[in-house]
Amino acid sequence: MSEQKLDSMRKALGVAIQELGAKNIDIVVVGADTTESVHLDLFGKDFPDRFFNVGIAEQNMVGIAAGLAFGGKTVFCGTYMVFMERAIDQIRNTIGYCGLDVKLIGAHTGLSVGPDGGSHQTIEDIAIMRAIPKFRVVAPCDAPSAKAIAKQAAETRGPFYIRIVRPDSMNVYADPADDFKVGKANVLREGKDVSIIACGIMVQEALKAADKLATSGVSASVIDCHTIKPIDEDAIVRAASSTGRIVTAEDHNVIGGLGSAVAEVLSRKRPTPMSIVGVRDTFGESGGQPELMAKYGISSDSIFEEAKRLVKT
Repeated sequence: MSEQKLDSMRKALGVAIQELGAKNIDIVVVGADTTESVHLDLFGKDFPDRFFNVGIAEQNMVGIAAGLAFGGKTVFCGTYMVFMERAIDQIRNTIGYCGLDVKLIGAHTGLSVGPDGGSHQTIEDIAIMRAIPKFRVVAPCDAPSAKAIAKQAAETRGPFYIRIVRPDSMNVYADPADDFKVGKANVLREGKDVSIIACGIMVQEALKAADKLATSGVSASVIDCHTIKPIDEDAIVRAASSTGRIVTAEDHNVIGGLGSAVAEVLSRKRPTPMSIVGVRDTFGESGGQPELMAKYGISSDSIFEEAKRLVKT
C-alpha cells in the first residue's frame, strides 16, 4: 500500500481524461451542469471544441453522447449519478443496447455524499448498471486507480460505468497504478482466517478493519474488487478456498451490489459462509460521512464485527 495520502478521485479522473484528450482527438466529453464539480471542465478548458455542457438535461446529455459515439467518437459522459438515473431509458436503449463506446461517470455516489442527504446518496446504482447488458461496472477506491480506469476505459471499446465518490480518499495504490487492471481484483493483504472483499471507498475501511482484526488475533485478507462486472470469479473462488469465510463491503444497498455479485459466484462455484456489509435497504439522511457510515453499519467497525462473527462460527 502506498503512502496514506488523501486525494480526490473526481479530480484524478478529470485530469486523466484531460491527458487522454491530448493524445486522442476522437475523445469527447459531455456533461450536465456539474462539470466543474466532477472536474470534466478541465478537458473543456483545453479542448472546447470537443466539450459539451448541456445543462440540467441528463436525458439529452446521454442522447448526445450516444450520437457522438455513433459518429465514431470515444465519449466520456458524466454528472452526479442521482441525476443521471433520470436517463436510464436512454442509457439502456441507446448506449447499452447498441453497445456504444460511452464511458458514463457516476459521481457523488453512496452515503459518503454526506450532508446532501438521502435524495442525493445514490445507493442503487451498481445494481441498476450491472443489470444492463454489455456494461462494464467499475468502482475505483482512490485517485491512482481512478486514473488507471480512465486510461483503460478509453482503450477498451464499449460501454463503461465508472463509480466515483465525493470525499477525498486514502491512496491505496502508488501513482501510476501499474498493477491495476479492469476485470482483475487485487489482493492488497494476505490472510488465513477470513477474506474481506471490498470496492470503492470501502477498500480503505476494509484495510482499517484488517488492522484491527490483526490485534485481536484474526488474520484477514483484503481484496479490492474494483470491477463488479465482469467480476473476477477466479479471485473470489481463491479467497473462499483459502480462508473459508467471506465478508463483502460496499457503500451501496446490500441488494444487487458487490455482495450480491460475490454471492452469485460463490453459490455456483464454491458455497462459502459470507456476510454482506452495506446499506440495509434504506435511504440515508444528511450528516457527516463518518457519522453516517457508523450509523448505517458500513464503517470499518462493522466490517470488523462481521469478520469476527464469521470466524467464531
